Amino acid sequence: MEQSEPTNTKAGFVALIGAPNAGKSTLLNALVGSKVSIVSRKVQTTRALVRGIAMEGDTQIIFVDTPGIFKPKRRLDRAMVTSAWGGAGDADVIALLLDVRKGVDEEAEAILDKLPELKQPKVLILNKIDLIERSKLLELASKLNEKVSFAYTFMVSALKGDGTKTMLSQLAAMMPASPWLYPEDQVSDAPLRMLAAEITREKIYERLHEELPYQSTVETDQWQQRPDGSVRIEQTVFVERDSQRKIVLGKGGQTIKAIGQAARKEISEIAEAPVHLFIFVKVRENWSDDPERYREMGLEFPKG
Repeated sequence: MEQSEPTNTKAGFVALIGAPNAGKSTLLNALVGSKVSIVSRKVQTTRALVRGIAMEGDTQIIFVDTPGIFKPKRRLDRAMVTSAWGGAGDADVIALLLDVRKGVDEEAEAILDKLPELKQPKVLILNKIDLIERSKLLELASKLNEKVSFAYTFMVSALKGDGTKTMLSQLAAMMPASPWLYPEDQVSDAPLRMLAAEITREKIYERLHEELPYQSTVETDQWQQRPDGSVRIEQTVFVERDSQRKIVLGKGGQTIKAIGQAARKEISEIAEAPVHLFIFVKVRENWSDDPERYREMGLEFPKG
């Protein structure tokens, strides 16, 4: 689709940063009105920077959902945190999302300490406001604004969509004049192959979040358009030990079959075509120390 450049258009990037499980992916999906980021009860599900695109009047707002910022322990953690701060540094506006029930915990404190180093305008988004008394909410907002100079404070419930319309129009006003950077009807620049892998990973978490550590990754090996309009997709789930492989497969392959059915349904919606999904589970010891896997996820491999 050819992109004409309407006059007086604006476009810019908003980096969503916050601690793990603050609700960034849920908020991104609500703002864009489509599933572009996976949502899971497991912390740290967003590994690469996923971009979601929202249209607000003549303005295109590209949201960058950064990995949650936390104290990195392992190499994969370090890569994700570096990626998050890198994503924030490149944006026009930085939006700090905070889960109001947690308030200012150690992770939020670390982010607040580092925010003044970034020059861009910053906004504060207080999420899950329906779960806290109003007086506590106002107290928290005032405390945070004393610590960092936020241009605006938004109070939202990402899950219910409350407060997101006001926030979108205000963010649109903060975007620079620019031609649109993506076609008007596009909601994400994450390639479909990557999005399909993310959806399968989400389904694995939903089903096995207690039993499986989050060092599992999914790669889409093949995406083949067939003459009848359907898509044949082959994916591999990589785990680090054979015991994890058995958990993912389940007795008689029942678990992976259920995961595959749930993933196929959602992938078929985003691909807008019938999907034939084939999932293989392989053990790759220490995959989280393999530079190639990081490149696949759009992350930089941290040395040392």
